[in-house]
Parts: sequence; C-alpha cells; structure tokens
Amino acid sequence: MPKLRFTGGIALIAAIATGCGMTAPSPLAEHPLPSDPTMINYVDPSRVHGLNIQELGKNEHDARRVHITYPSIDDAPRLTEKLRRTVAEHLGRFDKHATADPTRSHPEFNVDWQLAAASNQVIGVRLRIGESLATGWSEERTTVWYDRVNRRALDSGALLKDGSALAELSRLVRAGLSDQGSRVNPHAVGTDPKTFDSLSFNPHGELVVEFDDAQLTAAPLGRVAVAVPASEARPLLSATGLRAQQAATETPETPPAMGSTEAIKAADTTKLPAQSSKAGSVDCAKAKCVALTYDDGPGPETGRLLDILAHKGARATFFVVGSNATAHPELLRRMRQEGHLVANHTWSHRDLTAMPISKIADQLNRGQYAITQAIWQVPTLVRPPYGASDPQVASVARGLGLSVVRWNVDADDLRPTDPKVIADRAVSGARPGAIILMHDVHGSTVDATPEILRRLQAKGYTLVTVPELYGSRGMDPGKTYDSAASADSPGATGSIQRALEKQAMS
Repeated sequence: MPKLRFTGGIALIAAIATGCGMTAPSPLAEHPLPSDPTMINYVDPSRVHGLNIQELGKNEHDARRVHITYPSIDDAPRLTEKLRRTVAEHLGRFDKHATADPTRSHPEFNVDWQLAAASNQVIGVRLRIGESLATGWSEERTTVWYDRVNRRALDSGALLKDGSALAELSRLVRAGLSDQGSRVNPHAVGTDPKTFDSLSFNPHGELVVEFDDAQLTAAPLGRVAVAVPASEARPLLSATGLRAQQAATETPETPPAMGSTEAIKAADTTKLPAQSSKAGSVDCAKAKCVALTYDDGPGPETGRLLDILAHKGARATFFVVGSNATAHPELLRRMRQEGHLVANHTWSHRDLTAMPISKIADQLNRGQYAITQAIWQVPTLVRPPYGASDPQVASVARGLGLSVVRWNVDADDLRPTDPKVIADRAVSGARPGAIILMHDVHGSTVDATPEILRRLQAKGYTLVTVPELYGSRGMDPGKTYDSAASADSPGATGSIQRALEKQAMS
C-alpha cells in the first residue's frame, strides 16, 4: 500500500531557520513547503468570474481586534451563506472566550481564505481561522465545498461517500501518523466528521487532511497534515468528492511565491517605487493639502469609489490587504493609472505587535509581493492594521523600505453609520497636512465621499496622496507619520511646518 505522507510545523521551522538577522521567511511559512505532498495548488481568485470579497471587522479602537474576509461568488449564494454562518459561529465562540478572559488587552480574531479548487462543477474555499487569547495564537482550518451540479454547500465530510469511508480514512490517517513519535497523537483521530473539517486535494489528486493547531498535539505544532494517495482515496469519495478531486488535478500551475527578503528585492530591482502618476503637480507647502486614505480593500465598493474620485478630480492613498489584492489586481492597476497611490496594509490584517519578527516580515513581504505583481511598482508605505506599531514593526518596515503611516483624523466609518455623519467627522477634523482614515469596503463610506470632497474642495483643500504632503523632504523608511501638520511628525519640519501653520490660521 502506498505510504501516507505527513507534514507538521517542525518541517517549517527548518526552512525559517535558514535565514539570518531580519531576513523574512518564505511566504509559504504559513503553508506547506513546495516539495511537501500536502501542498494544495490554490486557485488564482482573479480568474474566477463573479468573485467578490466580503468583510467583517470592528472599530479600529475596539479592544477586540477582529478582521474577517471570505469570498462570495455570484452564482453560488448558498456557498456565501454557509461561509458567513461558519465564520459567525467561530466569532461567537471567540467573543465568549474573550469575555471570559480579561487578561489580554487586545484579543484578536482573524479569518483569511484561499480557493482549494474552482471549476464549472465544484468550488472549495479553505478558511484559516486564528485567534489570540491568554494562551497565545492558535489556528483552525476548515474547508467548505460547493457542488455546482446539485447547488449544495457542504462541509468537507461530504467529500466522503458514507460512514464506512469515514472510518477507513480515519484508519489510514492514524497509520500515516503512527511513525511520527511523540509530536502527534494518532489516537486523537476518531470517526467524528468534525475531525475532518478540512479536506482538499493536491495537484496529483491525493486527499489532503489538515488538522487544527494542537488538535493532535500537546502543544501547538503548527500545520499538521497528511496526504492520502489518490488510489487509496478514490474509493472513499462521494460524487462531490470525485468532482473536487478532478478539479484540483486540473488547476493550472500558479507561479511560485517569492521567498526571502533578498529574493523579493532582487525581483524588484527592475521596478520603480510606487508613486502617484500626478506626483509633483501640487506644492503642499503652498497649497492647502489633505490626504484621504482608504484601508482594507479592494472590495465590492472600490470601483464605485474610484468613479467618484475621478469625477471630482481627487486622488487618494489606498492601503490594500494583500489577500484582497490577489483577487482584484485590476482595481489596483486602475488606482495606479488614475493617479492614486497603492500601499501595503499587510497580507491578512494581523496585529503586527502581537507577532514575532519573522511573522511580521512574512505579513509585510507577502503584501509587498501581491501589490507589486498587480501594479509592477514597489510600495513604499505601510499602514499597520489597527494602527498598532512598535519598534520591532518599524525595524522590519525599514528593512523593506517602508514608511509607517497612521492618521490624525478618523472618520470612524467601521460601524454602520449615516454617510452624513461620516462626512461630518472627516471634514471637521481636516487641517492642512491631515491624514484622514476611511475604509473603501463599506458602502456608507463610499456614499459619504462625494460630500466629503465637495466640502473639502469648497474650503480650498487639494486632495493628494500621502507622500505629497511632505514635499521634497520626503518620507523615511521605518519612521512613523501621523500627519504632516503634526509638530512631532518626522516629515514636517522647517519651512514646510511653518507653511502648514500659516495655512491653518487662514
């Protein structure tokens, strides 16, 4: 019988350890290594017609740091609803745990996703659900399937044809784990379908079984997975499972992800730093300038927002999430072409201050790579999720040539709010050199934008990208910028500062 193949977190540690100093690990540090048989050949979401990104988050100042994204596909509403229910159930449990544990000042809950398969017959969505409480960071993995033939949204267990197939899979997985020593406990693998909530296939049709952190171990080991040979898996599969297996083997090979910091920099040597195509057209030491910034996109509302900005002759800075950027690179290209600036908001919107330096670098590197692949320019700005930064985050940003950008005006648009209220907050806080925080993933924010532009322009403001606020002084990698009008901002000194103070008095 073909031998099952296993991987765990220890296999990844060796890869990370090959770096030195602040060198970032491979973007695969959270996923299998390329030679790993449990590697899933994820589908490029930009190739899936009708795919949009749904997002659920909380206020930037909320004690609980929550960021959830999952896909919706136009012709699969039942899949969207099942994904929504799945993440809502996990969020509900997290909220209970966070309420019962007051020791952590900023408990975090984060969900990102990838497409395990996508064909005209089946779609597979792999969710990575992480939470940080007093016990530290842990992740669960679950893969939801949609059978387009019978229009059913299904748990992974539905890939198996019956209870006897589940029992046989359990036996095969236990056998595959039995020679792994004390790292994993094969006896923890039973016949409960919930144990097998993340099933998918590698490009060879082997059935990949993933487990949650600490599900089979005494302490979190990282990703633990087993690959069941295709010949052993096929007799166990339902009709949906067979369709999923075929879809995975037909998935086009995707370009390899970039590796270390050095590899990314080497690939970037032929690309210019990202800047507005209209940079230099406004002197913000003379003109009254403010910078509108939009976080978390691109999303379903981003195209409409770009239409509004174009109509009003305004430009903005978009801090995009890397996983969203891969789904809609055409929106990033439109931003660049229309004079806006595209900047880094990490790969999956994690709280960087709660992560080790290797993970910080991974989040920033993967965000850089996703954006660079879309616009063929290298981002020079990063906004840390929740505005949370510290010397370690700044140090990693410096190594990647990124200035850290926060804000001094918050439109507070994450909560369901009347567009007029959002506009009032944005405009009332505006001063020359202000950086205004908003989110292009919310319809109410986009609805508020025409009024924001009308009122700001009526006050004599010019809407520019963030680097234009600082003029020839520029922005330094690793330094934090809240506002060009702030006396303690490293980019607002000397003549620029005096000019801004004079504007503010006029």
